[in-house]
Amino acid sequence: MYWAVIMAGGSGTRLWPLSRQNYPKQALRLTGEKTMLQYAVERITSIFPLERIIVVTRVEHGPILMDQVPELPVENFILEPEGRGTAPAIGLAAIHLQNRDPNAVMAILTADHFISKTKHFCQVLSAAERVAADGSLVTLGIQPSSASTGFGYIHQGSVLGEQNGFNFYAVQRFTEKPDSTTAEEMVSSGKYSWNSGMFIWRVDRILEELACQIPKFFAQLQDIKRALDTPDYAAEIEKVWPNVTKQTIDYGVMEGAQQVVVIPVEIGWTDIGSWGAVLDLLPMDEHGNVFIGFSLNIDSENTLVFGTNRLVATMGVENLIIIDTEDALMVCARDREQDVKAIVEKLKEEDKFNLI
Repeated sequence: MYWAVIMAGGSGTRLWPLSRQNYPKQALRLTGEKTMLQYAVERITSIFPLERIIVVTRVEHGPILMDQVPELPVENFILEPEGRGTAPAIGLAAIHLQNRDPNAVMAILTADHFISKTKHFCQVLSAAERVAADGSLVTLGIQPSSASTGFGYIHQGSVLGEQNGFNFYAVQRFTEKPDSTTAEEMVSSGKYSWNSGMFIWRVDRILEELACQIPKFFAQLQDIKRALDTPDYAAEIEKVWPNVTKQTIDYGVMEGAQQVVVIPVEIGWTDIGSWGAVLDLLPMDEHGNVFIGFSLNIDSENTLVFGTNRLVATMGVENLIIIDTEDALMVCARDREQDVKAIVEKLKEEDKFNLI
């Protein structure tokens, strides 16, 4: 059967001060009336019944996210004792799924993406399931709209075939975030996609690659797997997980994997990784401003104000991001919005953990 695995373990440090350790970005209403997790579940229910939607998150976020999507079975929340990166999170989901459905195909999705073309997205996922059936590791590549230096890139090789109107290509290589000159060359060549971080594969194939490429971690997974559905599970994962090496799925598996293919798509995709991304998605006034919450503006331009309780008044300012919460106010130049996580790091250095 076909299963969706929604990765919902990120901390969202570049969305501080609204996103916090104990209330992460996937639990926030940033682009509409629903939270990011609620939208992530809603947009795939046309092809995945609720009983086949899995959410992987950190144990401290479990209760918050369970409250937001109570329609999902509690056993469909897989809780990590602590974040160890995407490779361990995917591996943990894989052994749970293999235990429930040895023939499962997994679609690895995330809770921090905005996708406007949901019908097209579901059509892509259906096609990708069929491509993955022969053992291919499928990744979704986003057709670049600019020479962005903020994303990784996927080099498309030869066309391998077509499924339901979507061409799929051999992957020649993955490239991490390039400099601007390299990004321009990649985009102009027409042979590169942005790396979306979304994957589709059979559960046995990803475990096979983990065994080959990260054998120590695979052995740790087997220790955890032996305890599944037993009273020893909680104690076993608490014992094993702190010794798991942090690793991304891209570095840990995809760059060295066999039979990797990419399906380039245009699905109205945005990675909600910063306040700038939020600003670009929300309706602006005639001066490029977005005001959320209790605010008053006079002669300001290209500014985002995200308020919660009190009035935020702006006058004659330009290119600012202003986020006001009960215990923290952040004022940031728009061209520094990617650096917000430096504030979180500084607060850690000063032991102000109550603010992060």
